[in-house]
Amino acid sequence: MEENSSLIIVLVIGLGLAFILGTVAQRLRMPPLVGYLMAGVAVGPFTPGVRVDQGLTLQLAEVGVILLMFGVGLHFSPRDLMSVRRVVIPGAILQMAMVGLLGVGAGWWFEWTMAQGLVFGLCLSVASTVVVMRALADRRLMDSERGRIAIGWLVVQDLLTVLVLVVLPPLAPALKGGTMNAEALAEALGFTFGKLAIFGVLMWVIGRRAIPSMLHYIAHTGSRELFRLAVLSVALGVAFAAAHLFGVSIALGAFFAGMILSGSPLSQRAAEESLPLRDAFAVLFFVSVGMLFNPVVLLSEPIALAITFAIVLAGGLAIWGLLHVMGVQQPALVAVSLAQIGEFSFIMADVGTGLGVLPPAARPLILGASILSIFLNPLLFALAARARPDEVADNHAPKPKKKPAIVPTTLTGHAVVVGYGRVGGLIAENLRHQGAPYLVIEDGEGAAERLTAAGIEHITGNAATDAVLNAANLQEARILYVAIPEAFEAGQIVEKARRANPALPIVARAHFDAEVDHLAALGADKVVMGEREIASAMLQYSRA
Repeated sequence: MEENSSLIIVLVIGLGLAFILGTVAQRLRMPPLVGYLMAGVAVGPFTPGVRVDQGLTLQLAEVGVILLMFGVGLHFSPRDLMSVRRVVIPGAILQMAMVGLLGVGAGWWFEWTMAQGLVFGLCLSVASTVVVMRALADRRLMDSERGRIAIGWLVVQDLLTVLVLVVLPPLAPALKGGTMNAEALAEALGFTFGKLAIFGVLMWVIGRRAIPSMLHYIAHTGSRELFRLAVLSVALGVAFAAAHLFGVSIALGAFFAGMILSGSPLSQRAAEESLPLRDAFAVLFFVSVGMLFNPVVLLSEPIALAITFAIVLAGGLAIWGLLHVMGVQQPALVAVSLAQIGEFSFIMADVGTGLGVLPPAARPLILGASILSIFLNPLLFALAARARPDEVADNHAPKPKKKPAIVPTTLTGHAVVVGYGRVGGLIAENLRHQGAPYLVIEDGEGAAERLTAAGIEHITGNAATDAVLNAANLQEARILYVAIPEAFEAGQIVEKARRANPALPIVARAHFDAEVDHLAALGADKVVMGEREIASAMLQYSRA
């Protein structure tokens, strides 16, 4: 069928089919991203039926990468990056070198030259930024030590990939059996390092002051629309400038733009404003990856594809081994998150093929291995999450404390507060002043330590799980406050709590009318919407 190149057609068909197949995947207890990938395969050029413009979809996917990395940078300070430098710098370099050598071995098996095998291995050594970030965010690991290591590892891989892309053109004649132009290589490296230095200085000296000042000015205008436009302009503008003026990848440029803002009081609001667009365009990234895949390679080159896929998994195993030697706790979670390949692998493969230092037959193998690794990644992550929590790499290092088992509360006639953020904290404080017995359920990083220090009885865990709710003794509770802002998760909690105790009064919070109706339909007795309560309080004051 004729390719549909209209922007609106790409958005309607791409997002619509991703929604349908993502929902199907969710119903089959599979990650939605599997459905997104299948949507891409369905509308790609290698399958019959409806097709959409592949180039346009890839450009839209790049917007998703920019917004995703900008959001990551907003929660990742330079101090976080420096805190893991001793692990990620040598680790990422060694890991890419090890996978490169495996590529040389595979190239020997495929009867390629050593140089072609090396480039092939480097293409298989770079993890997908989008997949890693989605995996960490879904499991709330972004702010954990393992999350910082994974993000830092990606940053180092990005920088190394930029260097590889720079040195490949002047090295190409030598790699193909000719002579190396040492002068051109030195000039290219000097030019690249110079541009990177200028970019770093501009971001640190000028951007660190100019960007937050501009956003503060826009915030004081009181226009949410202008503030949202300012956030998007910063993210897209810095990423574009980084790529086209300084030779830095768009993902890395967006990451640094977010990191510059991370210390600003407006960083949280900036993250909230970019979230809706970020999620939508991130979906298009998976659709675009699916479009690149030709299913025929599964039948035409099964052995070669299996070898390629094995090298990708071996890269994850290498990361696990390196982290294990360095004494990182639970290295499997970090290794699994990085055990796949994506956007930068495709870029390197395109450059290598264009220069003649990578055989054209390597490209479908790289794409196929990418699809398979992304498909398998959620399953590997689930298996790694079940690893022993007391796993320690260094036998001489102090063993971490085992995660305590969930102990059922002995309270009766008590209030249960789900979430100990700004709203839940205020509820708990008022209950304490009233002298009423209460129990807090929270699963955030460091929550157990804070609650223990405050002398508050609590259960650490996700309140949407049956084990945690059962331990809260809802049958004997007086009232349940669901104070978390996520409406879907809150709905699961309300529904399960209502089944556990049909007579239990349940109070929840919401931000929109649809969320109010959703929570009420699932069994909440009272749903408080912040905007309504603010308006009510303001009107009461005016009547006084």
